[in-house]
Amino acid sequence: MSWHLEQLKKDYPPVTDLAACREIFWTNPRLSACGSDTAKAGQDAAKADPIVSIDEAEARLLRFAPFIEQVYPEVLEGIIESDLTPIPDMQDALALDTAGVLPEVDLPGRLFLKCDSHLPVSGSIKARGGIYEVLKYAEEVAMENGMLKESDDYRILAEPHFQELFNKYSVAVGSTGNLGLSIGIMSAKLGFQVTVHMSADARQWKKDLLRSKGVIVKEYPDDYEAAVAQGRKEAQEDPRCHFVDDENSLDLFAGYSVAGKRLKQQLDNRGVIIDEDHRLYVYLPCGVGGAPGGVTYGIKEYFGDNAYCFFAEPTHAPCMALGLITGLHNRISVKDIGIDGITEADGLAVGRASALVADAMESRLHGCFTVDDSRLYPYLALLQDTEDIFIEPSACAGFAGLHHIVSGNADVPAPDEQSIHIVWATGGSMVPEEEKESYYLKGCRSLNTITE
Repeated sequence: MSWHLEQLKKDYPPVTDLAACREIFWTNPRLSACGSDTAKAGQDAAKADPIVSIDEAEARLLRFAPFIEQVYPEVLEGIIESDLTPIPDMQDALALDTAGVLPEVDLPGRLFLKCDSHLPVSGSIKARGGIYEVLKYAEEVAMENGMLKESDDYRILAEPHFQELFNKYSVAVGSTGNLGLSIGIMSAKLGFQVTVHMSADARQWKKDLLRSKGVIVKEYPDDYEAAVAQGRKEAQEDPRCHFVDDENSLDLFAGYSVAGKRLKQQLDNRGVIIDEDHRLYVYLPCGVGGAPGGVTYGIKEYFGDNAYCFFAEPTHAPCMALGLITGLHNRISVKDIGIDGITEADGLAVGRASALVADAMESRLHGCFTVDDSRLYPYLALLQDTEDIFIEPSACAGFAGLHHIVSGNADVPAPDEQSIHIVWATGGSMVPEEEKESYYLKGCRSLNTITE
């Protein structure tokens, strides 16, 4: 290491609170020159040299839409997309006294939930990037074998001879859970042999579900990072194995980025204007960073400086906040500052940020905040009670950002009645009923709405 913890604390004061697992809100100072000639030059350069092509990714998803509709008839027109749902009752409830369990938030503007928690096929935000990468790999394999052209009707991919082809290839991924579900479910549907390398803190029901789909699940007693490393190593030894690298994949990033274009369409359809007088605030739960990073990239492409994106992380696994605050990105782990990485937000239980995403977010992300696990279940119960929407604990992390924006902790324009707020719900619809009930009751007990 070329750094020392005490020096990091001195140079970057938020690290002291991160190391103590205290909640923080950090505004990205690299965006403080927004509107200057230097910032504009940087934005122009980014436009000229984009990280991924959103239009190319969208076009590929449209080519696959007939196949998706063929094998998943419940997916309307084969487009895997989620609702943008207004949650006014939740907004009102957040302004009430909850006996100190949750901060009171009198939020100006309109509050929406982006229900990636209910995306079809695999029930989480990972259905965007994960399924996109599997589809892209399937397209490449079929084309390399002379069995597919872009002009074809992609419904032919459901035919037995394609299943036979794909069965000669394999797909692997390291995951805390939801990415493994999206990769495993779609890869198995196409006919690939699939292995998901999962950390010990992944939910058992996710492992069981994958195995029920014919997916090989390998479990590791260590954390997410160890599972990814082993998965990557094994895949490198097999030339017919495609490893979905959550830390470094541009294909995953591209799939997630399409969300920005889709969100623009949804807001347009609602007659919602986003401009300098109607600002957009987006709150995204973050693990290694791929999903929220890709979504943020897409949002900034379509809404520019009128959109303010923030990542939410658990106090015990704030890898992206740590990497961005110190500028060390993936060269530092939360374990390096004495944090255990253990959290109820299993989908966010990541110790080291993606270098790809950290690099991309330096000039695009407005900030990060951390949330204590004790707040996740109360938000979950409150959303269930007010809107009859269930999302898993890690997906609730975004709600904690509303207080910071209203209280002025963020160095961004204060929201007003013209503002739009979107909490991005990342997972939950595939959680088994008994698990849902357990989570909900835990939240109710925290809010004192039920007694033993």
